[in-house]
Amino acid sequence: MPIGPKLSRRAALGVGAAALAAPTVSRAQTVRWRMVTSWPKNRTGPGVSAQRIVERIIAMSGGRLQIDLFAAGEIVPPFAVLDAVSNGTVEMGHTASLYWQGRMPAAGFFTSVPFGLGPIEHQAWIELRDGQALWDELYKPHGIRAFLAGNTGPSMGGWFRRKLNGLDDLRGMRLRVQGLGAEVYAKLGAVPMTVSAGDLLPALEKGSIDAAEFLAPATDLETGLPKYAPFYYAPGFNKPNGASELLISLRVWETLSPDLRSVVTEACRAEHALGLADAHQTNAAALTEILGKYPVTLEAFPRSVLEAAQKASSELLTEISASSPLAERIVGSYRSALEDLRGWSALAADMARANTRLSPPTR
Repeated sequence: MPIGPKLSRRAALGVGAAALAAPTVSRAQTVRWRMVTSWPKNRTGPGVSAQRIVERIIAMSGGRLQIDLFAAGEIVPPFAVLDAVSNGTVEMGHTASLYWQGRMPAAGFFTSVPFGLGPIEHQAWIELRDGQALWDELYKPHGIRAFLAGNTGPSMGGWFRRKLNGLDDLRGMRLRVQGLGAEVYAKLGAVPMTVSAGDLLPALEKGSIDAAEFLAPATDLETGLPKYAPFYYAPGFNKPNGASELLISLRVWETLSPDLRSVVTEACRAEHALGLADAHQTNAAALTEILGKYPVTLEAFPRSVLEAAQKASSELLTEISASSPLAERIVGSYRSALEDLRGWSALAADMARANTRLSPPTR
């Protein structure tokens, strides 16, 4: 750098020293991983979370950890993410644990349980109680470390082609539903269907399913579900939480330096908070648009359906608890958290409703 009249020799030497002291990232120092997801690219909610996590890790690591992001189907199908990370096809995956309950009956507890923990309660169980330790133990045989990594909040009950008057209307109904909620609906006589996010709209449009539960208003609107089912049901008893998970191969996780492990951990934690806030904001706007733009009515599940579903859910948790000693500990820990936290959660919700009623009118 030439030394002109505005830059003294001492200042120039300082600039040079600072340049020498600044960290540089060589190709040899750079770690490059691939991350597959269960979502279409930039899908509202989980797809956006996956993108933000990648960007955050790259920025926080100063470029030392580079991640290439792949949407569902680009490398592996949406429901093959766990296997892809486990067998070393890729290093990372962004998905939801509820997809793996067929091989691990207690896996769904790390996404959502019918009538179970809400998003903040669930995070408290994972991070402040023994939820993470149990999760680690569950996934260790697959060679995977999992993190909470985004949250779409409580789901809606779903989109139905016909109105529900009682339990009889559910019998034989072909319903797209995921996770433990699918098993609850099966106990009520419905026929749960597994349909990926990318195939959901065509299935509803063609009538190969009678109803569809996906996520919440923002994602449902983006997917186009209001076009083909006029009855939008609440509450989403089958999925009161919307936690996503980041999966990392234990083999590659153990090669990371402590600071890069912290980068990944904090990037996931930040996305859980931002994803939940994002969901609250976008769902409020989307619900207004849905009800104002489409011939859709917002419906409440009949009490007979909710009561039967709650009984079926309790039975299901007992069945899962009996499936293995680890599952018994997971169910016991989850139920303990639910009992300990639910009183304060109910009071906090009552206070929020009271504050809403007492708020001055907006101009």
